[in-house]
Amino acid sequence: MAQSQGHICLCLGRILALRRDSLVAIAGRNRRTGGEFVDGVLNLARGLVESGVRKGDIVAIAALNSDWYVELLLAVTYVGGIAAPLNYRWVYLHTAPLCHIGGISSCIAMLMAGGCHVFIPKFDAKSCFQAIEQLHVTSFITVPAMIADLISCGRKANAWNNRDSITKILNGGGGLSEELKKGASCLFPRAKIISAYGMTEACSSLTFLSLHDPSLQQSGKLLPVKHKVELGLRCHQQNGVCVGKPAPHIEIRISGSCKNSHASSIGRILTRGLHVMVGYWDQTQVMMLDSIDQGWLDTGDIGWIDCNGDLWLIGREKDRIKSGGENVYPEEIEALLLQHPGVHSAVVVGIPDFRLMEKVVACVAIRDDWEWVDQKSKCLPEKKQISTDILHNYCVKGNLSRFKAPKAYIPWRKPFPITSTGKLKREDIRKEVVSYMQLHSNL
Repeated sequence: MAQSQGHICLCLGRILALRRDSLVAIAGRNRRTGGEFVDGVLNLARGLVESGVRKGDIVAIAALNSDWYVELLLAVTYVGGIAAPLNYRWVYLHTAPLCHIGGISSCIAMLMAGGCHVFIPKFDAKSCFQAIEQLHVTSFITVPAMIADLISCGRKANAWNNRDSITKILNGGGGLSEELKKGASCLFPRAKIISAYGMTEACSSLTFLSLHDPSLQQSGKLLPVKHKVELGLRCHQQNGVCVGKPAPHIEIRISGSCKNSHASSIGRILTRGLHVMVGYWDQTQVMMLDSIDQGWLDTGDIGWIDCNGDLWLIGREKDRIKSGGENVYPEEIEALLLQHPGVHSAVVVGIPDFRLMEKVVACVAIRDDWEWVDQKSKCLPEKKQISTDILHNYCVKGNLSRFKAPKAYIPWRKPFPITSTGKLKREDIRKEVVSYMQLHSNL
């Protein structure tokens, strides 16, 4: 059976060489050694060929996470087919689903490293803790919503075993707040917490940043002041959010900046390398800022690179608000609002405005022990209260430019809508804000 050129099944030989008789996959009660796993892949590949699958054929995969899922994924590519993982939309809280780039890329990395895979069908905090306790899990990937669930479940459990086995947590799908970072480091005291920035079209992660490293604390080493600032991930000035340095095989530059300069101006973030996709399925061309021959992929994000080579993310181009002829990026305002002790979460959107073209509006969810006070009520200094005036003054004191300051603040009393991978559904929030503003303007 011929193997397609340069494909991921090269890991099968490594698994046989290093882990033939050792466990490489655990899914419920099912245990598979390296030899059994490779045999499973080859048997599936043989069955696919006998069923008529040929090079270039598309094979859809609709399943929950399991060892069989990975075997089928490898078997399809082994015979030269194209695996098309289908997503179950009713799954909301899960860890690295294999139908998403984060799950697939991490799975391939572990296959190449010859690690042991532990599968749970979908994420829930209780199942995750059970796997850690019973199977001595050493690492996992996560998104902010998942970390929040783990922290909540961990506090209820009070004491549980083997939490020291976790040595690495990779977070994607959005930055971790200071509160979540502290909670995760207390829950998993030996874990190095790393944040990743990337996109599906670039095969997942582009840059990495260490958020918490217990080995530095144990050795008595102190982080440089500059590094401490970067680890905060909540800069609210034009610097944006530091997302770290690119992996060794990845090129990153800013459009319009000098290619030979160590520091750059603000612009669109471009990336080039073997990690960049060939193109979108059934489309002849990928939207790239430079020529396709040069291979630079436009990420759609705005940022800059400092003199140390760290990438700073300002925001998504598609989320940019055009207000009074000025560019406003929601992430900058959200980062500032989150520093207020009474703010639990915040989302900033732009809504149509006759005069400004778009008006900046902040949706704010306050903490449980704080109270939202309307304009007609008087705030009492001795009480934990938040109002539109208080938030506006906070933004002014935080040196937020006048045109960036929200023109309205809406108290948000329910969870913000997110995708199955924990990413914010900003457009859904914007539509709801437009309806809210229209309703209140007619009262």
